[in-house]
Amino acid sequence: MSFLSLIAFILAGAGTPGPNNAIALASGANYGLRRTVPCIAGVNVGFPLMIILVGMGLGGVLAQWPFVLDILRPIGVVYLLWLAWNIAAAPTHVQPGTQGRPPGFVKMALFQLVNPKAWTLVIAALSTYTGFWGSFFAEVVVIALFAMVFGAPCTTAWAVMGVGAGRIISRPAHMRVFNVVMALLLVASLIPAFVEIWESAQPLLA
Repeated sequence: MSFLSLIAFILAGAGTPGPNNAIALASGANYGLRRTVPCIAGVNVGFPLMIILVGMGLGGVLAQWPFVLDILRPIGVVYLLWLAWNIAAAPTHVQPGTQGRPPGFVKMALFQLVNPKAWTLVIAALSTYTGFWGSFFAEVVVIALFAMVFGAPCTTAWAVMGVGAGRIISRPAHMRVFNVVMALLLVASLIPAFVEIWESAQPLLA
């Protein structure tokens, strides 16, 4: 296992746009960094735990019953659409953090199980960075630890960018536009999931 390659993979996956980062960005702008910390922590604890769960047995369950993933995808899409609506309709007060609350630790940790991008990254990580040592369990744990250590700064950076955007925006009407754009970006991140759901539904529609 190449540690530098694994780090680059995690930084690319955790640092590029996706549902987690869109939520962190919008939360930072609307609620401030302090109230966004549980959201950031939920992402960066939930995703490593997901790596361990999949590596230690959930992957075998999904291989035996692939329809489980077909059920999880629509649940994740519906939840993300609900989050997008809440982002678009968030309060437009100029000073962030004065009211309201972003998704908390537990919600964001559990959300990883229905996050389409998270599933893609987990499967890619486990298929690419295991099989080099004598202990598969040790490899999975190392991947999970690296995901936590190097993923957290990425999510935090998106939240900080959101805080900066929130401070620049000086009018409620501009904040409303910002929130709507963030909601639309979140919906756009669901396009791959929509495609997968459509393809998996084709046999039922035929």
